[in-house]
Amino acid sequence: MPPPPLPGKKRRIGVMTSGGDAPGMNGAVRAVVRMSIAKGCEAYGIYEGYEGLVQGGKLIRQMKWEDVRGYLSEGGTLIGTARCKAFMERPGRLKAARNMVMAGIDALIICGGDGSLTGADTFRKEWQGLLKELVDNKELTSDQIAPFRHLNIVGLVGSIDNDMSSTDATIGCYSSLGRICEAVDYIDATAFSHQRAFVIEVMGRHCGWLALMAGVSTGADFVFIPEKPPSENWEEEMCGVISRHREMGKRKTIVIVAEGAHDLSLNKVTPTKVKDLLSNKLHLDTRITTLGHVQRGGGACAYDRMLSTLQGVEAVEAVLDATPETPTPVICVIENKIVRQPLMKAVEDTHAVAKAIEAKDFNRAMKLRDAEFAEYRNAYMTTTATDQPEMRLPADQHMRIGIIHVGAPAGGMNSATRAAVAYCLTRGHTPIALHNGFPGLCRHHDDKPIGSVREMSWLDVEGWVSKGGSEIGTNRGLPSEDLPKTAWCFEKYKIDALFIIGGFEAFTAVSELRKARPEYPAFRIPVALLPATISNNVPGTEYSVGSDTCLNALVSYCDAIKQSASASRRRVFVVETQGGKSGYIATIAGLSIGALAVYTPEEGINIRMLARDIEHLRVSFAKDQGQSRAGKLILRNEHASSTYTTEVIANMIREEAKGRFESRFAIPGHVQQGGTPSPMDRVRAVRLAVKCITFLEGFAGKSKEEMMADPMSMSVIGIKGASVVFGPMEKVEREETDWKDRRPKDESWLQLKTIVDTLSGRPKPEDCCETCGISK
Repeated sequence: MPPPPLPGKKRRIGVMTSGGDAPGMNGAVRAVVRMSIAKGCEAYGIYEGYEGLVQGGKLIRQMKWEDVRGYLSEGGTLIGTARCKAFMERPGRLKAARNMVMAGIDALIICGGDGSLTGADTFRKEWQGLLKELVDNKELTSDQIAPFRHLNIVGLVGSIDNDMSSTDATIGCYSSLGRICEAVDYIDATAFSHQRAFVIEVMGRHCGWLALMAGVSTGADFVFIPEKPPSENWEEEMCGVISRHREMGKRKTIVIVAEGAHDLSLNKVTPTKVKDLLSNKLHLDTRITTLGHVQRGGGACAYDRMLSTLQGVEAVEAVLDATPETPTPVICVIENKIVRQPLMKAVEDTHAVAKAIEAKDFNRAMKLRDAEFAEYRNAYMTTTATDQPEMRLPADQHMRIGIIHVGAPAGGMNSATRAAVAYCLTRGHTPIALHNGFPGLCRHHDDKPIGSVREMSWLDVEGWVSKGGSEIGTNRGLPSEDLPKTAWCFEKYKIDALFIIGGFEAFTAVSELRKARPEYPAFRIPVALLPATISNNVPGTEYSVGSDTCLNALVSYCDAIKQSASASRRRVFVVETQGGKSGYIATIAGLSIGALAVYTPEEGINIRMLARDIEHLRVSFAKDQGQSRAGKLILRNEHASSTYTTEVIANMIREEAKGRFESRFAIPGHVQQGGTPSPMDRVRAVRLAVKCITFLEGFAGKSKEEMMADPMSMSVIGIKGASVVFGPMEKVEREETDWKDRRPKDESWLQLKTIVDTLSGRPKPEDCCETCGISK
């Protein structure tokens, strides 16, 4: 007999992974299981994908809170996945329906690719017919199926190819891109040493996202993708580009080929064919590297952990919101916003790309991909080679554009600078690096033999895309330290526009330049600020270049610490994070590692909070019963409290534990600034930098009076929700800036703190005794 339905709107929610595995799938399963339980529902793991649904029995079993402990850091899918031919036929789906009814499952969350999600929607459409057939066959009775008349399904896209339309990213794609970039970075070093060429094949049968993003992230010389094949004479085009790069002094060549690459006639472009061309025509010492399943394996990066967690939570909410009439949704992300989209529309658009490619309608194939895809391709094409006469502006629109880094170094600063320089040169502008920030400009502009103001060539920046730190130097000094000298330098070197890359100090610098405009005409030029800081605390944006690199470094550090804590079993680590007076890094890292608690400056720390958390630790360790992965982490932002320091909290926990468990503290410090920038920081830096220079171009030829009158002439670029926007500095300063705490007034990520607490099982204040912290 199937179990009786749960009361009210509570559901028994099944979760499964299907199709090819992808890093982050385990994070989605963990989020679905724990969010379901937190909402009073029951969660069921369906093991081995659709095969488990068809076979039933032990492959469908209830999952408890502790069953998904440690899932976030694991690669692949711990509940398994398998190809299932039986489910493709109606008899197989009939078995699956019976197994679901017998388990009492009335909602299904599936993480997989478009094929898996299409199968799920078919299953839902046939559901009532399948139930009727089961009754007609006397396998179930009318009373047994009565509570299960409607099946709700929600899709999560787990795919390293990022081949689903309607979403900017699929679970696993940035982890896979990270493997590719790491491999290419290593290959880059040996290619440079021997002046070699490398042809690198990456995954992507129908989607060139991995190949294109790898090209943007590594500064590849040429990229082949299925959606946009090169011209008819691509052999000459590729050899011409690479020859010009070699003539300019470039020592190595990287060509990236998607496995589904072809020419305009759909003839396959193979790595071997590319290698033979480079070897025979250009006489380059050429090697082929096929990365294969290395791209699929390993643990998830910070972004995929965050994405899978947030999408898993949203999937449970979608199940609980659903009515029998609700179309099957798929959970997507647009820029920084988690959204629900119609599943079958997304699948149809995805299939339409493959059909457009088959029909050789490549313009339509590009349009069917998200706008971001075409934007990245354009950015790649304009920054990979600067000798493109058709893109050059008329001489009277050429500008001398200063590029300056302000504040602490952040991963992606160099990627943004390289893209800006390449784009400037392509358009006919003169890019001028202002080394070592505003103090460097004022003090060392005319040093001999070389000053801090230097015109830049393409070869100067060509190798910067994967470099961490700041190659032109960065400084926290502000223009206000010497405004007259700053203005004099702007005039002396004829700076027509300024591109500033940096964090809150950079934001402050632009504010000072804006306010000094009435007194100093030299500052009446267009200025664009690209936020770049690990703290992600710049007003006007929800994302800063460098924050993803920081999160990856911090998550890797915490994984190692957690392994140590788990080996000792009864140990908790209190880890201190950077981030200034913004708790963004601590909160997102907490989401990505499954922290027991996160302390932020926005919320602060008090003795009652600590009492609750220590009592929660006591209860949690008491329930362990020798389970694996039992280490626990608490994250504390460096400015969360001046009294309750990281060491003090660790000591308080140790004292209150009475020997039942141990406590340690760890401070990763500047490790969090990361080394090599993450792929996300690289590609976003390129895209946003090109947008900034395009924005500055729009002011060419305008008078200083027009600049003064136009509030947009000094702006900060930002990602807000599902859009990339330029915000006028005067408005952002006035309406969005908390100057005292150096952060935005409205921090979009604050709502995620509740999710961190929910998924860790942290008790709510109202459910605990105020004095001792014990649950009521």
